[in-house]
Amino acid sequence: LMEVKEESEELSEVEEEHHDKPGEKPLSRLKTKKTYLKKRAKKSTTCTRCGKSFSNKQSLDVHIRVHTGEKPFTCDQCGKSFTQRGNLKSHMKVHTGERPFTCDQCDKTFLRSSTLKRHLRVHTKEKPHSCSVCGKSFSQLYYLYQHEKTHTGVREYVCFECEKTFTTANHLKVHQRIHTLEKPFKCSHCDNRFSVSSNLKKHERIHTGEKPFKCSHCDKRFSQLAHLKTHERIHTGGKPYKCSHCDKRFSQLAHLKTHERIHTGEKPYKCSHCDKRFSQSSYLKTHERIHSREKLHTCDQCGKSFTIKSNLKIHMKIHAVEKPHHHSLK
Repeated sequence: LMEVKEESEELSEVEEEHHDKPGEKPLSRLKTKKTYLKKRAKKSTTCTRCGKSFSNKQSLDVHIRVHTGEKPFTCDQCGKSFTQRGNLKSHMKVHTGERPFTCDQCDKTFLRSSTLKRHLRVHTKEKPHSCSVCGKSFSQLYYLYQHEKTHTGVREYVCFECEKTFTTANHLKVHQRIHTLEKPFKCSHCDNRFSVSSNLKKHERIHTGEKPFKCSHCDKRFSQLAHLKTHERIHTGGKPYKCSHCDKRFSQLAHLKTHERIHTGEKPYKCSHCDKRFSQSSYLKTHERIHSREKLHTCDQCGKSFTIKSNLKIHMKIHAVEKPHHHSLK
């Protein structure tokens, strides 16, 4: 009854708005009603919370769930809820293992066509999203948004444990696992767990043997992008890591760190049996064999074993001298 009254009042308002003016032809009631219906249709598909308009009421109803937090579609496998039925259907593929979209470049499979489309840019090197400030390009719009915050200085997400700030809620969430020690990502092949999903993906390649990163100079393939980049410097001769104490340059960061200990005198590797310290882990391993009496280097001539390879090499010279001597006796 209230709705009928409201409609009647609104229609009267529209009729008043279009009331015949002197010298004008009378406005037909039909035209007045059409104007009213058009106004009412627009009003009924506009969100009262944020003013956003939609082409139909169904789209508006779905949108309103953003404000209300309503998620009526629930997964019967894990209990996760969604605002739209389509999102639930996509999610169900996680449980069924269905990945219907396949990359024709590397045979990688995906849950959604949009994810495949983004992935293809890895192969095409396409970066359609450019920063308006510095011109840097990105393959995904999300990465551009995060990059743009470096110009504005916006870091709105704060960790209450250590007061570190982040540009996105997701970066903060991942960081907080350092404090909570939470590792929600479990390997499906072993009991290893990880705090970040990307680390799980890297780890699982140990089990699957997958090597998706191919060298553009030779046929070598790698399980991690960082390993590929390091390898490609063999071909390019790139040495991006420069020593801060001298002019020496290195192709790998690990090699630079090892070298810089010559200047700093740092010896981070301590023997668990005595107080001796070493600048490299390999030196520590060699030293610890003195305590364990482990002798890995064996002479193939007489069977004598040594803890250090260099000692075996010195020993082998004895046999090298002996051989010509035996020939002369014959």
